[in-house]
Amino acid sequence: MWSKFIAEHRTRLSQCLGIIFLMVFIFSERKLEQSAHFAAEFMMILGCILVGVATVGRLWCAQYIAGYKADVLVMEGPYSMCRNPLYFFSLLGGIGAGLCTESLVLTLTIAAVFIAIYPVTIRNEETKLSRVFGSVYDGYMRRVPRFFPKISLFSEPAEYVVNPRIFRREIFDAVYFIWVVGFFEFFEGMTELGIIKPYISIW
Repeated sequence: MWSKFIAEHRTRLSQCLGIIFLMVFIFSERKLEQSAHFAAEFMMILGCILVGVATVGRLWCAQYIAGYKADVLVMEGPYSMCRNPLYFFSLLGGIGAGLCTESLVLTLTIAAVFIAIYPVTIRNEETKLSRVFGSVYDGYMRRVPRFFPKISLFSEPAEYVVNPRIFRREIFDAVYFIWVVGFFEFFEGMTELGIIKPYISIW
């Protein structure tokens, strides 16, 4: 039941949860920033590093799947090390964005949402890909890890044809987490200026 619901409504559910998350951030005061400023600053630095890695990784994935993911089983580049590198880098970006809020509660919330939604999404996609590509995908599943990359498996072609029009569109999705962190900083500045008043306090 949950699997079917996720398959049908994952995008809309993610958007709704994202809006709720942003509202909580905008109207909350983070206790950690006040009681342990060094820890909050460390979270911000680590978060920015993870967001940077996630953005580069998502761009790398986009290079390989732009124009191909509906018709071709991509098994090169990041897809040679794990079957779902885009989701792996998305997890890094999500945790990184959470750390940039300087809130333990919001960071753990992002991790919990990912754990609730994306394993189901991955299993649904695996079923679909196995049906479309048959034994080729089944062999790929046996050879390559599902989620965490195995660097020793890395391979890439000498040349790779990319559709620039589709890749350009994919870039906007790839840099999503940078925009999110920018929104966080903007609204935090609005709070510091007294334009936005916090109503709740969270760690």
